[in-house]
Amino acid sequence: MPVFKCIRKVVFLFVISGLSTALVAQVTEDEYFESVYKEDVKKRGTSAAPFLEIGVGAKAQAMGGAFTAIANDASALYWNPAGITQIQAISASVIYTEWLANTRHEYFGAVMPLGGRFAWGLNATMLDYVDEQPVRTIDQPEGTGEYWTASDLALATSFAVKLTDRFSFGMSAKYIRMQIWNETASAGALDFGVLYKSQLKGLTLGTSISNFGTTMKLDGRDLVRAYDADEQHYSNDQLNVLYKMESYPLPLLFRFGIAYSITRPKNQLILTCDLNHPSNDIESINVGLEYCLLNIFYLRTGYQSLFDDDSENGLTYGFGLETPLKNSFGLAFSYSFAEWGLLENVQRFSIDLKL
Repeated sequence: MPVFKCIRKVVFLFVISGLSTALVAQVTEDEYFESVYKEDVKKRGTSAAPFLEIGVGAKAQAMGGAFTAIANDASALYWNPAGITQIQAISASVIYTEWLANTRHEYFGAVMPLGGRFAWGLNATMLDYVDEQPVRTIDQPEGTGEYWTASDLALATSFAVKLTDRFSFGMSAKYIRMQIWNETASAGALDFGVLYKSQLKGLTLGTSISNFGTTMKLDGRDLVRAYDADEQHYSNDQLNVLYKMESYPLPLLFRFGIAYSITRPKNQLILTCDLNHPSNDIESINVGLEYCLLNIFYLRTGYQSLFDDDSENGLTYGFGLETPLKNSFGLAFSYSFAEWGLLENVQRFSIDLKL
């Protein structure tokens, strides 16, 4: 009898232990699904041509990228094409940025007023990832003698009209191209912008839609590879196959901006705010401030990506110097510094010319 009692106790303990393990496993499984399958799914990395999301202009970026309702220099071609109606003289902007991971981002824009109501502009944006790097393989780790590059390019032309003394509309058409070695992808897109100067003195509203266009899909000779359908018995290893690439949409971005300026005889203060609604990320807010002294010296600061808890960028600041020269020729220099958390920082330099 004592033996049977011991056996019953052992069986009972095994059953209890099994039930406990099952319960723990069930709880762990539920917690796993809760941690992996979330309702607030974010869409980062779901679009092509991410370089189109890189803001341009040291002036705009020093103000936290809140520039939609200001858009008063040649970088307006990127932020809000309607803003080029504010430019009264032929203007050009050259911008250089030491972007993340030792890449280089460059922008050139030019604007020409056409009478009192119309304006025309063109711009080019380039991002160089890699320049002349050797091609290495397992068989030739020191290089094959070939070199590869990777870069992005966007070319755009813009037209804007001042419909009334307070309301302006602008549109841009652009060609977008991405390249890595012998593979390329291209697309076309449109930008639209509106600028409204309200009856309240100093208050301006602006809105823009950027990158409304086609999808992008890589294609090129390096996607063709020799393939043996039956390596075990060797059928034919010279049959060519083409890797199928997916198509991805452009990063559609809707911006709404508001700016308020307080002007005095020798100085000016501008407060600005942008609400961003991208197709591949969550909504966020950019805010900025600019103080101008004697129409020569500028101090700027701002903050990017408010309410985006996963963003690395944040505080921005910079300065500017504008010098009117002889015969109505003007020169302006701007610098901005943006904090990027683990990615350290990004510095931008802009030179603006007015003829």
